[in-house]
Amino acid sequence: MNINIVNQSMEEKWSSYDTIFQLLAQRACDIVQKHHSACVSVIFVDASTIHEINRDYRNVDRSTDVISFALKDSEDTYECFEEEEELGDIFINVEAIQQQAEAYGHSDKRECCFLFIHGLLHLFGYDHMCEEDEKEMFRLQDVILDEIISRKMD
Repeated sequence: MNINIVNQSMEEKWSSYDTIFQLLAQRACDIVQKHHSACVSVIFVDASTIHEINRDYRNVDRSTDVISFALKDSEDTYECFEEEEELGDIFINVEAIQQQAEAYGHSDKRECCFLFIHGLLHLFGYDHMCEEDEKEMFRLQDVILDEIISRKMD
């Protein structure tokens, strides 16, 4: 999978996640049986930027931790003529990474990777709108992450 990282935050450390995201994406593709020849963009933003995105595109006037925008949804049937299928964009709030990592008692790395996988699963078509779907999505997140990223503080 081709992962393009765009760091719009003021913190350089978020630019260094390409290798771990590649590993997690390969594992996710294997587990949910998706093609590895896809492309996704990950954009690291601050809380005010993700608040604007959430307000403008989802009509939710508050900040959030991660937002995914799929290039196409399950009803789209157009053919992809490129070698890589463009899945869409994942916006990750860097302030939420740090706050949630502290709240959950794990590392920033674990939280960042959790938000990446959460967003990626949304791009794969998973959601958590009902209890059954939420259980499946959160189970998959744990299966993908637990073998690669420790729940303990680094």
